[in-house]
Amino acid sequence: MTRSVESRFLAIVGITIFILVVPLFALFLSLATERAANELQQNLDILLAANAQALAKPLWDFDQESVEQITATIVSNGPVSRVNVRDVSGGISVSMPALPKWPKNGLESITREIFYRAVEGPKLVGTITIYYSRIDIFSSLRQAEVMLIGIFMLAVVGVVGAAVVGNRLMVMKPLLKLTAAIEATRRLGSRHHVDWQSNDEIGRLARSFNAMQIKLEQEEGELRLAHRRSTDIYNTTPAMLFSLDEEDRITSVSDYWLLATGYQRHQVVGRRFVELVPQEARAAYQERKKTRSIADVLEATTQFVCADGTVMDVLIAEASRKIEGAKEDLSLSVMTDVTALKQSEERNHRQAITDHLTGLRNRQGFETALDSEIAATDAAGEELACIFVDLDRFKWINDNLGHQAGDLVLCRFVESMNDRLPRGAIAARLGGDEFAVLLRGPAIEPVASDLSRALCDIFVDPMNIEGSTVRLSASIGIALYPNHAANAAELLQKSDMAMYSKKRDGKNGAALYNSEIQDHTRRRAEIEHDIEEGLSEDWFDAFFQPIVEVESGRTVGYEALMRLVHPERGIIPPAELICVAEETGAISRLGGQVLEKALANLARLSAITGNHDAYLAINFSPLQFDPSLPVRLAALSAHFDIAPQRIVIEITEATLLHDNPQIRTILDEFNRYGYRLALDDFGTGYSSLSYLNRFPVDIVKIDQSFIRSLTADEPELRHKSRMLVEGITAISHKMECTVVAEGIETEEQRRILEEFGVDYGQGYHFAHPQALSALIEQSTSQPARLPKVSAG
Repeated sequence: MTRSVESRFLAIVGITIFILVVPLFALFLSLATERAANELQQNLDILLAANAQALAKPLWDFDQESVEQITATIVSNGPVSRVNVRDVSGGISVSMPALPKWPKNGLESITREIFYRAVEGPKLVGTITIYYSRIDIFSSLRQAEVMLIGIFMLAVVGVVGAAVVGNRLMVMKPLLKLTAAIEATRRLGSRHHVDWQSNDEIGRLARSFNAMQIKLEQEEGELRLAHRRSTDIYNTTPAMLFSLDEEDRITSVSDYWLLATGYQRHQVVGRRFVELVPQEARAAYQERKKTRSIADVLEATTQFVCADGTVMDVLIAEASRKIEGAKEDLSLSVMTDVTALKQSEERNHRQAITDHLTGLRNRQGFETALDSEIAATDAAGEELACIFVDLDRFKWINDNLGHQAGDLVLCRFVESMNDRLPRGAIAARLGGDEFAVLLRGPAIEPVASDLSRALCDIFVDPMNIEGSTVRLSASIGIALYPNHAANAAELLQKSDMAMYSKKRDGKNGAALYNSEIQDHTRRRAEIEHDIEEGLSEDWFDAFFQPIVEVESGRTVGYEALMRLVHPERGIIPPAELICVAEETGAISRLGGQVLEKALANLARLSAITGNHDAYLAINFSPLQFDPSLPVRLAALSAHFDIAPQRIVIEITEATLLHDNPQIRTILDEFNRYGYRLALDDFGTGYSSLSYLNRFPVDIVKIDQSFIRSLTADEPELRHKSRMLVEGITAISHKMECTVVAEGIETEEQRRILEEFGVDYGQGYHFAHPQALSALIEQSTSQPARLPKVSAG
């Protein structure tokens, strides 16, 4: 490198001299040569002219001796190398010297004619030719010029020498020291400084280099410290750290990784990580590695084989391998032992899909199994049966014997069911007292029917629960895939619909899904929609059916009957509406709205007709009986200015069946406010006569089935019905209760009831349930007696 820099410097100096000095020197020599040539030419011209004149006379006189003397004189002149004189006749020819020395630069010649001036004019007498040596560059220089050139060359050499020496001392010496420091740093790996001090650029360079070396020494120290710390952290961090190259080979592992896995470092470094994954898990692991999550970080769970052969579940988080500026890609990975977590997840998953009481699958587990079974059914080309089981009267057990008894019933049922399940069946508890069973096979309907009958047979004998004998039954719905449903949700839904169909038809048995069940469900959905829309749009109204005195036909009261007046379909019968409203929980809102309408209609009817004695009979669903009902009724009565004794609360045997203390309290509240109670549908229950003694009943309403039988075609039925009606009337009067007969449709029935002493009656024979406007119109036209109408 030193010779290279110095040679380049010398080359620059040489080129500079060549460009600047050589042209000047060449110009100087060229001018000197031209000057010398001009001077020689002038001298020779003078010499030639003078000697040509001197030779004219001897040549005219043919004086050869004189010619030779003159020629010799000419040759003695320094520049002349040879002279040749000839006359025109050729008689005289003189050439001197005979053997001339030819110069290296060659000869030049000048020829001149010689004229003799005679009387008659100039006469050509001969010619003279002078040969002289050529003038070269150096021969033309004078001594002063040679000295000047020498002085110039000496100055150039001095300048060049001074430049070379100065370059060596001021440039090359510090450059060599700088180079030596750099080479020593590279070769020895330690920082070396330049021993040079000056105030010029080289000094600044040396100071900058030394400052850079000092800074690099500090940074290297910090880097070594950081590397040592990072290495210590890498090895002491309580996490299994390792690195992989672009071929997934292990390049380094932390001490904690070795401690946790039991390997030695030389046993794993250089091996591909997948070699430490069990054979059966490698494909899944490599597939997971293709997917990266947020921030280009790979997260994958797999299994890992430790040095002692044990297998643990690990979670691997691998950072991106793309490192800017690096020749090869490396990754830093963290491996975490999640074996305990995996086991916990499996336990949690089992718990999440298992019913804790019965050990069966819960709804979530059942839905997962249902999806799997449908996929298996499609693959095998078989059928899948979903059996939906609901226990009848289970709520009664919970309410009366307690939830502990209910849980015991469920466990005994599941125990008996498991004994009857065929191989491959999947059972689940969907919630409460609802269960489901999946059966798969080529022709599964007979198997499902047989299993359903076997499940119903579980409850043939009563169960003895904590000293109490209980009787239950099962309502079962069966739906088949793909015959009845196209997917899992639809299959479960249709088996549920079949179960509810069986429950409506009398419970205790199984029903296979059919299209009629779907129609019924659709009709129920329409009714639910009508109820909600009727409540929001105020479509519900209270129609009144007059209650008349059987003997005189005088109107003594009205029974308020709910009607939905649909703007498109007209008046919708109440039976289905009430049933659906009780099941959906809308009965309280519906009953409250109709109650308010009934009281408003009674107040308006009383004001128009002037009849302020007629009472109003109001029916309440058992679901409406809550402690606030008497207070709400009292508030509405006061609002419409209706005396409490004009309100009759009609209750059915279903309301009083269990002798609920809360119901008794509500009835007592009604009685305290002054409202009267009527026992509706009397004679159809198990123990209706006892109610007259246990509850504050004021009115007994004989069920219309007995009234229709009074005029039946069969004599025996007609006779028994008359005995029952007459007996009920007599007993009721003995208990100081008013008797009302329902469903009177003929004059014969009215006459028979009059003979038995029945007080009041209602039915189509007297009037249909009517809107308020129709009653007002009839009351104003015939205020004393309502027209009698024939049956139908």
